[in-house]
Amino acid sequence: MFLVILLGFSVMRVYGGESAGVADLVLSCVLVEDGAAHGGTGGGGGGGGFSRTPATLVLKDVSVGPDQSLEMLTPFIPASEPDPELVLIEATVSKPDIPNSDVLLHADCNGQEVTCEMSRFSPNDALKTPDQAFFMVSLSIEGVDFSASLILQTVTVEQPAQRHSKLGLPLSQSGSVQTEVIMVVYSNVRSLTAPLKGDVLLPCGFKQQDSPLAPDVHVEWRVQHRGKGRKVFEMKTPLEDTEGKAEILAERSDSSVSAERVLSEGNASLSMSKLKVADEGTYICTVTIGQFHSQQVIQLNVFQLPEVSLSDYRLALKSDTTLSCHSSKFYPLDAQIEWFSRGPEDTERVVFPGKASLSGHRRHGDGTLSLSSHLTVPHTVAPGTEITCVVSHPALHTPHSETATVKSPEPDSYWWVLGFLIITVLFFYQVMK
Repeated sequence: MFLVILLGFSVMRVYGGESAGVADLVLSCVLVEDGAAHGGTGGGGGGGGFSRTPATLVLKDVSVGPDQSLEMLTPFIPASEPDPELVLIEATVSKPDIPNSDVLLHADCNGQEVTCEMSRFSPNDALKTPDQAFFMVSLSIEGVDFSASLILQTVTVEQPAQRHSKLGLPLSQSGSVQTEVIMVVYSNVRSLTAPLKGDVLLPCGFKQQDSPLAPDVHVEWRVQHRGKGRKVFEMKTPLEDTEGKAEILAERSDSSVSAERVLSEGNASLSMSKLKVADEGTYICTVTIGQFHSQQVIQLNVFQLPEVSLSDYRLALKSDTTLSCHSSKFYPLDAQIEWFSRGPEDTERVVFPGKASLSGHRRHGDGTLSLSSHLTVPHTVAPGTEITCVVSHPALHTPHSETATVKSPEPDSYWWVLGFLIITVLFFYQVMK
């Protein structure tokens, strides 16, 4: 297996009319080969099992929109003397193109790190020849909702100069391995957050050459969470399905992929409703056409806002009193409860000087959790003081607050009763005289 990891972002060559054009995107990479393929001790057992070689990947004919600034781009010039030891792969990406590729064009200028990973792709033996090879490339940008996986196929090189010493493939006169993109699987998001019991759409799309790679397309969605994986949805349909012959298996109820949009738009997005805590995880969209397949990975996080309440909102402190703050039915686990106070003459609240105690998390049947904090409020706290419970949670844009107010204690009812009895006795005494 080969992997390429981007070390830097290089130059581009641009050409075309004033309204639009194309650019060559050059990525500086590291080619990582399984040592077993080169007589190593094998098989992913440790760092010594892999060899790393600098490589360059040139994406040719990347579309440039009319609103793109091209003034700072410099042309890519290959070495005048081809070197069979250097790994230089050129890939034409015009048909199919890379959706949203404009974010790649100026990633370096925006200070964004581009990651490129490549693996040697091995279809069935019928497609293997000494001059034929396939590569799978994954592209992503740090902090940007962009991800694309490409399958490259080598193209015939007329009058090859020589063969590459490592890859064994014929080289062009400029010393590059010539390829073209034959399939793209992409997504415009890398992670999503959706509410419990709500709906979500996980975007995944694909493109292929004008001539279909195979008559059928197979779409599969799987999810992995906490070391366990399961299938969510699967569909197989003819690319020229005019009679509705799609085979669909939805292993999660209330999930779907539109067969019509798969065929008309290459849209394999997964729709799910009535989300549960168990739906959270890493979703893998795999699109297979004939012998070729590629994936996109999307992280889905489920949330539920906490319900916050106090045991009492008006405190008449005749003695030390326990005030409880309840944060109920929230998800995920990370909730924090703090206590603050503001006296009647204070302008800002401060951390309450007393020490609160926390209950253990209580898990409900739907996977949500509850947590309570208990605070002992001394009877010496001045009337008019506000005591505030503040709950922080990842699902909240700002912390949620609930406030109790200390009021002046009312006269004890015991003295009212005693006074009433005395007055009553005196009244009857006067009447009986």
